[in-house]
Amino acid sequence: ALELGYNYRKGCPKEGLPPCGALDAHVWRHEEKTRIRRPTHTKFFKESTMIDRDAALELLREPGPEPHLVQHGLASEAVMRALASHFGEGEELWGLTGLLHDWDFPLTANDPARHGLETAEKLEGVLPSVALQAIRAHNAECNGCKVDGRFDVALRCGETVTGLISAAALVRPTGIEGMQVSSLKKKMKDKAFAASVNRDIIRQCADMDMTLEDFLALAIEAMSGKAAELGLSKAV
Repeated sequence: ALELGYNYRKGCPKEGLPPCGALDAHVWRHEEKTRIRRPTHTKFFKESTMIDRDAALELLREPGPEPHLVQHGLASEAVMRALASHFGEGEELWGLTGLLHDWDFPLTANDPARHGLETAEKLEGVLPSVALQAIRAHNAECNGCKVDGRFDVALRCGETVTGLISAAALVRPTGIEGMQVSSLKKKMKDKAFAASVNRDIIRQCADMDMTLEDFLALAIEAMSGKAAELGLSKAV
């Protein structure tokens, strides 16, 4: 079963860093006076310029992550692939970015200001620069990276919502099967439930022109397709 509460940026212990929840993406949105509508054209990246999925899975396990971190990567991959399909972007690129975004967590657990930065350095030449930017930006509150575009927002929202969905599935008799958006929204309102999951980041789905309801529905469906692999099926 997926363990929770390990890295959803509810707070940054480092002095001098902006607190998690500062929502750089919202600041950026207001500065631009518009929501994200410009295409990122990630569908045009050739797969030959990227690591393949088998190699990515091997790389994911290289720093010795705990099982829940591997499951989180797989869940994030599923949601990111679904978001890429929704927006007409490159599913392989978005999926691999979701899979590997927390690669450095075993190495930076005690230094959140480095989380995302070391992953981007590791993946230089393995994934294109837009993916490295999104990986850095998913931890913007702690590492100071600017959130700049739909890809960045998608990864931030996509990887964060997996924690809420997983927590909800684990307390349901049927796991993720049959989960409804309405029930998940109720869990969002309960601040004591999966308290480490940053609701404000999930709500940033509005910055990529998705309603909360549509975003939650997409994420539930995406993770449902990997329920057994994620430990969220009714057989668990």
